[in-house]
Amino acid sequence: MNNKRKRLQVCYYAALREMRGISEETIESSSDNAEQLYDELAAAYGLTLNKEIVKVAVNDKFVPWNTVLKPNDTIVFIPPVAGG
Repeated sequence: MNNKRKRLQVCYYAALREMRGISEETIESSSDNAEQLYDELAAAYGLTLNKEIVKVAVNDKFVPWNTVLKPNDTIVFIPPVAGG
């Protein structure tokens, strides 16, 4: 992680929304990429889903976990959804 903090919009879906207790928030983070951000949020808020089953999107596009984050990006974490 770098030392420069950036404002990010984070959205949580399904089980992650239930764990976090909210569907979205604006945060300040020094995470360089989506994976570091997820790790930071998991440690801070007790998110227990393994990254291997979570998809990540940045600015409405599915991206790899190592995607570099820029100020004002919107990051969405999407766990698998059970349906019937």
